Amino acid sequence: MSKPNTRRLDREISQANRKLEAVRERELWPLTGAEKRAILSAAAGGAIKIVRGKTPARAERNLERAWSGAERRLGAEVSALEKERDRIIAAAAKDKAAKKSSGWW
Repeated sequence: MSKPNTRRLDREISQANRKLEAVRERELWPLTGAEKRAILSAAAGGAIKIVRGKTPARAERNLERAWSGAERRLGAEVSALEKERDRIIAAAAKDKAAKKSSGWW
């Protein structure tokens, strides 16, 4: 029995890790539409408050909440993909062990 084919999952894991790093560097490209809207809305609201001479505390909290939510989502995605990869490898190892033990020789 050959090694389990995890190339597709490995590629998805590396892509999700790249997205996670981009979010940590505050890049917009890996975000969903709703996350982009939340971030741009909070940034615009903060800019309006600054122009009016008021404190942008609420907008900053909303902005940080949106970034951390995106980071959490991508972290969970990476974790789920890694668990699936581990499950596939474990299942292949179990099948290999069962095949080896089933022979009489």
